[in-house]
Amino acid sequence: MAEDYYNLLGVARNATEAEIKSAYRKLAMKHHPDRNPGNKESEASFRKINSAYEVLSDPKKKELYDRFGEAGVSGAGGNPFGGGRGFEGFGQGVDPGEVFGDLFEGLFGQQGGGQRGAPRRGNDLKYEVEVSLEDAYHGSQIPLHFERQQSCETCKGSGAKPGSGVKRCGQCRGSGRVQFSQGFFSMTQTCPVCHGEGQTVENPCRDCRGTGRARKAAKLTVKIPAGIYEGATLRISGEGEAGGRGTPAGDLYVHIRVKADPRFERVEDDLVVERHVDIADAALGTTLDLATIAGDRTKIKLPAGVQHGAMFRVRDKGMPKLHGRGHGDMIVKVRIIVPMDLNARQRKLLEDFARSLHEGHDDGKPHEGDKHDRGIFGKIFGQE
Repeated sequence: MAEDYYNLLGVARNATEAEIKSAYRKLAMKHHPDRNPGNKESEASFRKINSAYEVLSDPKKKELYDRFGEAGVSGAGGNPFGGGRGFEGFGQGVDPGEVFGDLFEGLFGQQGGGQRGAPRRGNDLKYEVEVSLEDAYHGSQIPLHFERQQSCETCKGSGAKPGSGVKRCGQCRGSGRVQFSQGFFSMTQTCPVCHGEGQTVENPCRDCRGTGRARKAAKLTVKIPAGIYEGATLRISGEGEAGGRGTPAGDLYVHIRVKADPRFERVEDDLVVERHVDIADAALGTTLDLATIAGDRTKIKLPAGVQHGAMFRVRDKGMPKLHGRGHGDMIVKVRIIVPMDLNARQRKLLEDFARSLHEGHDDGKPHEGDKHDRGIFGKIFGQE
């Protein structure tokens, strides 16, 4: 008993034309013989789904199939490889390039029939630039110097000797595509003579040898937006290599590297800065005078008893937000410095101070609950 065409494609009987086409396309890509070489089961499945799609994609045949089943379309879908077909392996009116053109592109490196004669775009170029953190903050303009294929000045990109012209390609008759056979399929590919352009040059330009392009030095200024981040890529349309014979140019992609700054560590839009504070200022409290990435200065007040590793946030003193308004913050991280070389007087003063913290304890050691037992002075003298 013949398999139901709707079941073969995995669609409902009231499926739309688009749903039928989509289901067929997925199955055709899955079971295509060139993707499953030597797999008889996939080849058989491919033939069956071709039969089903040929019928269900044709409104008249579909109506007959819905009314009378396979008997109503005998000779239409039952033998997908019968004679008189315009495209071997597919029914009349079924354009394989339209149905799954990107499958052919994946298999043969060419585009499907729907892209015939499309102009060949020039190659994209990549360029890497390094900027300072200050340049990333303020934004800057970076000059680029590189080489690329540019439109030939002699022939104005046509590829033809001045005074001559181009003619229609005799191989593809101007379509840019030629047909060839691959197993039991007839397929199309880019014309090897005109390379898909549909035209050939009678008398090539001497300077560019008919390509319409010449390699030359290029100079360009790229605007780096304020707030740019490490690894960002800027796309500059049309500044890549020129296409062949006047076709569109490719794009230039500028990859951004941001140099490490000895003063600041960037965390998204915030800037982290470390400041060293001696133990006396940490105990008594102090005011820090800070330089910002913008070039001005700001002050923050540290409370008495500030601890090592404490962080303070200064609003809107970080990097500009690349995709929004305002700035990030500057985060000040306190690092308390313990003196290593004390003179006799300094050591005695600190010892007296340490003893005063522990007065009232018979053993002379800090006890749990002592408000000073976690302070920096206990660490200096090895008291935890």
